[in-house]
Amino acid sequence: MKTSFQRFVSVATFAASLLFPGIVGAKVSEQTLKNLNTAFQGESNAANRYGKFAAKADAEGYAQVARLFRAAAASEAIHRDTHKAAITKLGGTPNTFELDAVEQATTAENLRAAIKGETHERDTMYPGFLATAKADDAPAAIRTIEFALAAEKEHAKLYQEALDNLGKNAKADYFVCQVCGMTVTEMPAKKCRSCHQSRDKYTMIS
Repeated sequence: MKTSFQRFVSVATFAASLLFPGIVGAKVSEQTLKNLNTAFQGESNAANRYGKFAAKADAEGYAQVARLFRAAAASEAIHRDTHKAAITKLGGTPNTFELDAVEQATTAENLRAAIKGETHERDTMYPGFLATAKADDAPAAIRTIEFALAAEKEHAKLYQEALDNLGKNAKADYFVCQVCGMTVTEMPAKKCRSCHQSRDKYTMIS
């Protein structure tokens, strides 16, 4: 039987089709394509890294932190796939690369590393990429970057809370939007606040 994470990842193609309906072969600058490829590689590594961080948290007895890492990994997998879809829709070619090695560290150290990475994406990387995409008037790039940026803000906050309470983390559920990767602890009443798709696009990650 597939886990909720595996079922979630299997819908990535569907999510990409919702995110970029009818946007094919649009003109875009080489810089935006380069930025999207950077983001594609970064999110690919983040999804892989957080999956391994989840396994470490489980091994150390931090079940709640492991759940958070699995939710973030599912979110980053959505960003990976929607960035890749945007590159193709805009006439580019997704780069090939090998995933980075993941260093063995404690859960506390992994949370600090995750906070550092999410903060960089939130404050520096994605705002810069978004400005370039807007200057290009590239809707496909703008949408995938905006959705990733919104989710990374939540990830940074959730990771900081997890680190601050490590060892006494309150039990919480995590829900991830299959379309944009938004990660929340409570299901939206009607629609995702980021992509505005119906709440039924959310999946609980356990």
